[in-house]
Amino acid sequence: MFFRDRRDAGRQLAARLEHLKSADVVVLGLPRGGVPVAAEVAEALGAPLDICLVRKLGVPYQPELAMGAIGEGDVRVINDEVMHSVQVTADELAQVEAHEREVLGDRARHYRGDRDPAVLTGRTVLIVDDGVATGSTARVACRIARARGAARIVLAVPVAPWDWAERLGEDADELVCVHAPRIFYAIGQFYVDFSQTEDAEVIACLEEAAEPRAAAARTPTQDPAGAAATDREVSVRAGEVVLRGRLTVPVDASGIVVFAHGSGSSRTSPRNQYVATGLNRAGLGTLLFDLLTEEEEADRGNVFDTNLLARRLGDATGWLRDQPECQGLAVGYFGASTGAAAALAAAAEPHAGIAAVVSRGGRPDLAMARLPAVTAPTLLIVGGHDPQVLGLNREAQARLRCESDLAVVPGATHLFEEQGALEQVTTLARDWFTDHMAPAAHAAPLR
Repeated sequence: MFFRDRRDAGRQLAARLEHLKSADVVVLGLPRGGVPVAAEVAEALGAPLDICLVRKLGVPYQPELAMGAIGEGDVRVINDEVMHSVQVTADELAQVEAHEREVLGDRARHYRGDRDPAVLTGRTVLIVDDGVATGSTARVACRIARARGAARIVLAVPVAPWDWAERLGEDADELVCVHAPRIFYAIGQFYVDFSQTEDAEVIACLEEAAEPRAAAARTPTQDPAGAAATDREVSVRAGEVVLRGRLTVPVDASGIVVFAHGSGSSRTSPRNQYVATGLNRAGLGTLLFDLLTEEEEADRGNVFDTNLLARRLGDATGWLRDQPECQGLAVGYFGASTGAAAALAAAAEPHAGIAAVVSRGGRPDLAMARLPAVTAPTLLIVGGHDPQVLGLNREAQARLRCESDLAVVPGATHLFEEQGALEQVTTLARDWFTDHMAPAAHAAPLR
């Protein structure tokens, strides 16, 4: 026996999740047994608690066989392989889904009352259950959270079979488990008390953990003086093209960080969204935008065209400084992979007026000739297990003439997918930007 009951399991699990305390986390418990576990985790992390409701879509004449699942917010996950094999018609699928949506709505109202579901867009979503056996429900929960806009998904359970990571595949960005024994028959064998969780306990957990939904939703707010925060989709003019993006500016922002994503990525990059959320919580605005149009992305040569990307970044910075909520604020660059080269090249332009640059797993070698002209304080962040890129960054730092630092995240590989690695990146970037971005220190360039 590993746990006295679900509450004890939650406390033990929370001890493995302390690295998430500084992240913008929302905890989702899987009803019913996962909710008491999740309640302890949410309390320990100081995070909001909600539920993740999942309803299986069973084949009409074989309901135990799942052809998909649904979640809140009209989210639907379909198993195309099963659909093809059983040849269910569109009408039959619609009938099953209509029934299950009615049940899901009833359960949501029963558990939450008049509270709205937590908003997941751009946040780290921590999905918690009392254990994993086959992993089927957990996988669907992860997919539903992803479809609802989660930037990063962490699946955490007190106990699971030793090979559970293989079973879950890539549905979660991070897996956390207290015990993973080789001899595993059922979740309940590891609890002294594994009695059924009643609906009343689920409702009590949610009511005790309830927080103002306006704060959880991260919607535009106002300060006492009435200055509205900004969080909106934008169209960024860059030369002859218009690029899609998202501008977020907290109340009393100390500066704005413009993101330059790497090859094969976009403004929707979960890793960049994760870092951006951490910067927003520290009072920094962010602009995430696509450096290329969809047509341009089709040509792989464009994603490595540092000069083109740097021009786009410079044009976007000019557009940003014209926005009413951004005028007078310092501007910094956060570049990832090949985007770091574009950020450094753009920062090297005369009169660029960039306050600080941070590179995550960057390729500064693609802008090596421009590095001596960079005047903005520059932080290079590299994974300790990314030796080739680490070597390139050491060479790049030797070429820089500005204030610079090289931070190595131990055990991290190029994408910083290891447990706690992206949190360290966020903390390093946050501290660098807040230390170097002051509105009065970096005026906008002359035009």
